[in-house]
Amino acid sequence: MVSTGVALGLTVLTLVAFSGLGLLHSRGRVGSVEDLITARDSVGEKRMTATLVASVMGVWILLSAPEAGASFGIAAVVGYAIGEALPMLAYAKIGPRVREVIPDGHSLTEYAHARYGASMYAFVLAVSGLYMFVFLAAELTGISRALAMVADVPQWQTAVLVGGFVLLYTGYGGLRASIFTDTLQAIIVMPLLVIAAAGAVFALGGPGAVYDGIVATDPTLLDPGFWPGLQFGLALSFAILGAELINQTWWQRIYAGEDSETVERSFLRASLANGLIVLGAAFFGVVAAGHANVVTAGKGYNADLSFFLLLNEAFPEWLVLAVVLLALLLVMSSVDTLFNALSSLVTADLPRLIDDPDDRTLALGARAFTVVIAVAAIYVSLRARSVIRLFFLADLLGAAVAFPLLYGLYSRRLTGTGALLSSLAGLAFGLAYFPDLREYITAIPIVGANLPVPDDLYLTSFAGAFILSTLLALVAAQLSTSTVDHDALSRRIRRLDGSGAESPADD
Repeated sequence: MVSTGVALGLTVLTLVAFSGLGLLHSRGRVGSVEDLITARDSVGEKRMTATLVASVMGVWILLSAPEAGASFGIAAVVGYAIGEALPMLAYAKIGPRVREVIPDGHSLTEYAHARYGASMYAFVLAVSGLYMFVFLAAELTGISRALAMVADVPQWQTAVLVGGFVLLYTGYGGLRASIFTDTLQAIIVMPLLVIAAAGAVFALGGPGAVYDGIVATDPTLLDPGFWPGLQFGLALSFAILGAELINQTWWQRIYAGEDSETVERSFLRASLANGLIVLGAAFFGVVAAGHANVVTAGKGYNADLSFFLLLNEAFPEWLVLAVVLLALLLVMSSVDTLFNALSSLVTADLPRLIDDPDDRTLALGARAFTVVIAVAAIYVSLRARSVIRLFFLADLLGAAVAFPLLYGLYSRRLTGTGALLSSLAGLAFGLAYFPDLREYITAIPIVGANLPVPDDLYLTSFAGAFILSTLLALVAAQLSTSTVDHDALSRRIRRLDGSGAESPADD
């Protein structure tokens, strides 16, 4: 086990360094609330690709991705990688469309209100906000549990340190600080991932020994046709796709890109990079199942820590420290992104709640809400357990609402009522088969007693929610007699500072 003092020292040093760099970069660059929450038209292709990769690569890739691999084998590994690549592919087309329809926009909830009205807006706000908050809490939970395992660092210390330092530079510099630090983190994280992978394989005796250990433990883990693994992998694809399509993180970066071509190319590159990174990270769970004491069911469940259980198998201290640094950079890159995304949701909507707020009021509101988010996420993280299951309810909500929400960018006939009912129907179907909230769902009078058997592999739940809401939205659009003028959306949604000037792009 790594010394607690060494691990804490490395943690503080890393946090101080990146917080300082984020503050220095932001100095003089945040002149308005627009700069704080959108950094509009300011990011070139290289930095855009870097921030898209870094923002996805949270500490979950060392926790929930290996958890899936350890529990369901190579089939789930492939499904996880595909699921992580698909949203980026989708945004390569959606991003330019968003910039075309709502050139002065800021958030997906802002779009939902202008396109569909108050009811769909409220539902999307709740779903998107819940998903990102759960993501944030899961990130802090993951890094806290990881450092507690490898260095016996108290969880509250890790959560407070990470949350506090990241809050410091994101509260001041907003999205510009986040994108800058993301770029640096991506540059450092990629080599660290390679070093950690190579070091782990070497420490286990080479590729042959790795393979033999997996086969000796459970040969089905390497079977790409293992049916439970395929089901779980496909479920993850639907879950991740739906959830990421309602993630404000990507909407912010759509507007931060220099132009539509930059946005399209950057998302395409990030799709390939993210898929490969998750493929490698999830495969470590398979390796851990063959070489560490990983418990994937029942009492003593620890599959969500399979990667770190593998590290504790007499691995050299330098490798463990490299992974600690890697985990810190990963969690910083996603936590600062989520702080910004959550605060931007509220800030973009403040003009509807406050009578003609000035730029200073909006910026103050964004920073104050970021503080509230940070404190709440730290509190929740100290009481959370399994990382991957923290995501599942939020993923289900995303799977149900994603297509009806985004279809309105292309369809002129889908109404707010049609989109909302389609989403609710998809959610109801998914909940009927959802295993994690079974005791609460079955307690519903009349309905609970007639529910079908839950799907413990989640495929029926996630795929059913996504597909049913998609089909119903398509039908609702065909049956509708009203039409929406997409050009009117750009007139309803304007910049918060009244400015139309563009910022110079950074490469």
